Amino acid sequence: MSTRPAHVVVAKLSDSPTGIFAINPGIPACFANILSATNIWNDSTRIVREFTVLHAFSYERRFFVKSLVQQGDNLLLLQSLDDESIPLIYIDPPFNTGQRRVQTALKVERDHSGDRTGFAGQRYRTTVIGSTSYEDAFADYMAFLEPRLREGYRVLAANGSFYLHLDQREVHYVKVLMDQIFGRASFLNEIIWAYDFGGRSKRRWPSKHDTILFYVKSLDDYVFNTDEVDREPYMAPGLVTPEKVARGKLPTDTWWHTIVSPTGREKTGYPTQKPIGILKRIIAASSLPGDLVLDYFAGSGTTGAAALALGRRFHLMDSNPEAISTMQRRFSEREDVQFAVGNE
Repeated sequence: MSTRPAHVVVAKLSDSPTGIFAINPGIPACFANILSATNIWNDSTRIVREFTVLHAFSYERRFFVKSLVQQGDNLLLLQSLDDESIPLIYIDPPFNTGQRRVQTALKVERDHSGDRTGFAGQRYRTTVIGSTSYEDAFADYMAFLEPRLREGYRVLAANGSFYLHLDQREVHYVKVLMDQIFGRASFLNEIIWAYDFGGRSKRRWPSKHDTILFYVKSLDDYVFNTDEVDREPYMAPGLVTPEKVARGKLPTDTWWHTIVSPTGREKTGYPTQKPIGILKRIIAASSLPGDLVLDYFAGSGTTGAAALALGRRFHLMDSNPEAISTMQRRFSEREDVQFAVGNE
């Protein structure tokens, strides 16, 4: 089937909120069925004759392009992308810890003479089965990050959203830089991801959160799907109605979410793997089904896994061969994911 670009408009009859369909001269009926089935629409934006236009895009880009993992310098890879072509960007760049980050993968088996003690005093034997690592030290962190943030802004769609994930070491400096790039008014949220796991210092308050900065390119036109966001239990359920308790509440800008379990199925063994629940919340809120999600510090590929789970496509970039190997294992059974080195 031809993949020649064709402009598609998703619309509804002005007097019928359920009559979703595609209108475009000569477009095959099958595309209208796809569009209706995937419920792709935004809030009504303008009236065209008797139709309310809900969303417009090229069907080549949304339905004929596989998800992509690229290995290479993300600055060079970003420079090959079109202006304003990406609806949603999430990045989790190195935190500049000054160390080499290493994650060791262990096989754990119950053994009365094992080397570790676990829950309820049970003994376990551990076997090292591999490790992954990357350098996380920069002489001039801002000089490294700034051109990559500016390229991210360039490729972000006019109605796009940008999530930048950091920790307390650099986030305050990077926030100032992001305000310069996007404009201070385009900053929507400082999201705190709080967790409760790992060691605890006795010389200061233990650091148990990351920060995610949320920017949009246009305050007048961006995607935010409140109804698609997962809901949380009320902290004081006795103060609200039983109906509200059953439904749960929308998350605030403070997200309590566990880290990836060291022994759980979700674990890939990559040092900086983030929980898929965090990425699903971001992607559900700030993109539409079929949208392309870009992560140019992809690491373990969690952004891609969350995108696929929610019916989006992804473009992942990383220069670390160990990250690429992790993603190859993670997406090995997906025929709709392709891998490339550089811009080949």
